[in-house]
Amino acid sequence: MSHATRYHIIGTAGHVDHGKTVLINKLTGINTDRLKEEQERGISIELGFAPFRLADGSMVGVVDVPGHEKFIHNMLAGIGGIDLVLLVVDVNEGVMPQTREHLQILQLLQIPRGILVLTKCDLAEDDWIDIVEEEVRETLAGTFLAEAPCCRVSAIQGDGIEELKQTIQRILTELPPRDEDGPTRLPIDRHFTISGFGTVVTGTLLSGRIKIGDTVEVMPPGETVRVREIQVHGEKAAVARAGQRVALNLAGLERSNLTRGAVAATPGFFTMTDRFDARFNLLPEAPRPIKFRDPVHLHMGTAKVTARVVLLDRDEMKPGESVLAQFHLDSPLVAHRQDRFIVRSYSPMTTIGGGQIIDPTPAKHKRFRAEVMHALKELESGEGSFIVQKLAELGCVKLKELEQASGMGRERITTLLEDLTRAEQVRRIGDQWVTSETARAWQRVLVETVNNFHRDNALQPGIFHATLKAALPAKVAPKAFEQLLGDLIADGQLVQRSEWVARTDFTPTPTAEQSQLLQTLEKVYLDAGVEAKGRVDMLALAKVPDMQVESLLTFLFANGTLVRLNDDTFLHRQAYQKAFTAMKAHFAEKETLTLAEFRDCIGSARKQTQAILELFDSLKYTMRKGDERVAWQLNREE
Repeated sequence: MSHATRYHIIGTAGHVDHGKTVLINKLTGINTDRLKEEQERGISIELGFAPFRLADGSMVGVVDVPGHEKFIHNMLAGIGGIDLVLLVVDVNEGVMPQTREHLQILQLLQIPRGILVLTKCDLAEDDWIDIVEEEVRETLAGTFLAEAPCCRVSAIQGDGIEELKQTIQRILTELPPRDEDGPTRLPIDRHFTISGFGTVVTGTLLSGRIKIGDTVEVMPPGETVRVREIQVHGEKAAVARAGQRVALNLAGLERSNLTRGAVAATPGFFTMTDRFDARFNLLPEAPRPIKFRDPVHLHMGTAKVTARVVLLDRDEMKPGESVLAQFHLDSPLVAHRQDRFIVRSYSPMTTIGGGQIIDPTPAKHKRFRAEVMHALKELESGEGSFIVQKLAELGCVKLKELEQASGMGRERITTLLEDLTRAEQVRRIGDQWVTSETARAWQRVLVETVNNFHRDNALQPGIFHATLKAALPAKVAPKAFEQLLGDLIADGQLVQRSEWVARTDFTPTPTAEQSQLLQTLEKVYLDAGVEAKGRVDMLALAKVPDMQVESLLTFLFANGTLVRLNDDTFLHRQAYQKAFTAMKAHFAEKETLTLAEFRDCIGSARKQTQAILELFDSLKYTMRKGDERVAWQLNREE
């Protein structure tokens, strides 16, 4: 099977006994009533599945979703990954209540395309079939199936099956392929244990691909396990791709840990959520309004949970209305932006509405707040708006984090980010993304921090580079900080000299009192020469007030008056220059230099001599070999 093969899942919907299973048998040659109990009762209880290949080479998996009222949640489980639905109507019975409910669910889930299939046509006259088709068309008016093609078949006789296959092929070629480059996501609709083999899970692979040996995270319970074996369309395979019906044998997973609604996914990518923001549509046929915090049954993918509807801008929602709401779930599930869900009334259980997730991990909102509603509308208005708002909320993120937050594939997000960058709404800093507004705000923080530092430390040449980075949130990576700072430097607002960052027009300016102290401190070091002692002794000689010590020393380091040998020992520039010249002169005569030789040469104490030589080592002027040193990069300008 080549990589170019397209994979699609089609589903069946319609009233019980309207011939769906027989129809699939004719399309695929497989009887989806697999369980003995199902065979005996003539009714599909669990999800049946059958693959077949179209004339153009596309592989199609058919999910036979059961039609019986009790098993409505099975239908919802199977329908999450469907590209095309066959709405099956028995021409002898026409539209039934359950046909209508299935149609509502398909409409709410926004299944992309559909075909109306009239079955058992061998048992009716053409005129009668015309009347039934007209009746069904009236039911479909205003729905996604309003313009759907209609195929008349007799599954028992095989009439119309070829035409149906051609129609299926024509529609599927118009659909975009599934996202193989996105994260792996397989909602599990069945799980069982095979003796000596372990746990097997089945489902429709919505996005990504899975290879034998890959690890997947199963949520809940949140275990990371290895894929031991894969079956695609009932046959062993090395890899499963988006759009395929898949069975995975998972090593080391206890079946008892699995619950309905579990998802096998890329490890660390998805999170479980117990609340989400969504667009919620209440059907016009809903028997009564929804009130604030009303309990409902919520179906999404293969999960079914009870939830409370938190209405944000009203106390009651009338049938036919569409609102932005937050759902609080009784138990967490895996949810992603743009996932669709169905809502059924708490009691009795009938389909009353559905919707689409806008934000899978929101904060709890305060009700009746214009800014909350505005933000939700922005999130809903499109993928670009979602990315901009999510970036604004998160500060700065890497591409993978955006994938996790948005549920979109890397390729799609990259394209959107390119568009948003051109529109100057977002910026890339290092390998992180921010909104342009956030980037500007952070740059203002940097400039302001430098200004404040200058105001409070007029003697210092600038703020330490590391101290300036700390003014930004911790999640800003070093590369991102460097880029924000680099832009300010390029723009002429800031300047970086060695480890200090300063305003371009800033010059350290001592007061008259500070000038006097600086002269005294400089003279103390100048007089001491290469014999300058530790800072405590030298500062005591200069009588420098404790409060001013750091500022005065930093000023003298920055303008080059003092040279720092280590944290405790400093030399006047003239004394350092004398030691440097002496060292060069020594190496002009000899190949090696010992500490004792250098001490005698410059006339200093052992401790200071050692500090000077260690500085020369760190500057790579000398290299230590045992107890001796040799010249290294002495030709560089000092």
